[in-house]
Amino acid sequence: MKQRSLSFYLLAAFFGLFLLFLYGPMLTIFILSLQGPDGTLTFPIRSFGFYWLGQVFQEQRVGNFVEPFQRSVVLGAIVTVLVASMATLSAMAFRQKFRGSTVLFYLTISALIVPSILISLGLGVMFQIMGWSTNWLTSGLGAHLTWTLPIAFLIMLGIFNRFNPSYEEAAKDLGANDPKTFREIVFPLILPSLIGVGLLTFTLSYDEFTRTSLVSGQYNTLPLEIFGMTTNVTSPALYALGTLTTLFSFTMIIIAYVTVSRLNRRQQG
Repeated sequence: MKQRSLSFYLLAAFFGLFLLFLYGPMLTIFILSLQGPDGTLTFPIRSFGFYWLGQVFQEQRVGNFVEPFQRSVVLGAIVTVLVASMATLSAMAFRQKFRGSTVLFYLTISALIVPSILISLGLGVMFQIMGWSTNWLTSGLGAHLTWTLPIAFLIMLGIFNRFNPSYEEAAKDLGANDPKTFREIVFPLILPSLIGVGLLTFTLSYDEFTRTSLVSGQYNTLPLEIFGMTTNVTSPALYALGTLTTLFSFTMIIIAYVTVSRLNRRQQG
């Protein structure tokens, strides 16, 4: 009994250290962002306030946060729509056996094992050879798709592997064609999972740094702007930005969770 109790406390201590390691840096950023005008980048905190949260939306001494944030959101939204559509259609195609499917499958996921900096470098070289200028909305979009599409494809493939085809067969027996079957049967059933895939895709695109580093062109996305400003901005404005973007991410998760819960209740009802 004592040995079991000791094991329990050891596991609890290990889990506590794990949580501290996981959320400690985040809490540190939160605390350091809530300072007054005399705030610094390190402890101890001189004063408490929300001054630096407001400074995020102001022009910084070097660069700014607002425009890169807008680019990251726009790029993430475009990537989410494209990836959700292509991953769903691709996963549906792989439900049927066809010649070359195995080769095509491994080609699709091969981008996940190639170092991301090489993907960025290769895409930049390709644009240079073609005579195209790199831009966050063109070459940046291509770089993000090489990362997000294979992941979404694998997830949707697993979702359709658990999908009961009898629903589609019943709809077709009742006279529904393929587009109507997908619109009224398949899509409502996979919608909760598709929302989760979209949320994951947006997060991966929003936070992507390495694959965008060499192909963003003249204008930076938010991760690139933050990296460029770490050597120039010596104020808690960076911490405030981390706090706001984290709250933004949590807000999206909560909205997605509420939406999926309502969809599940509607399907069960």
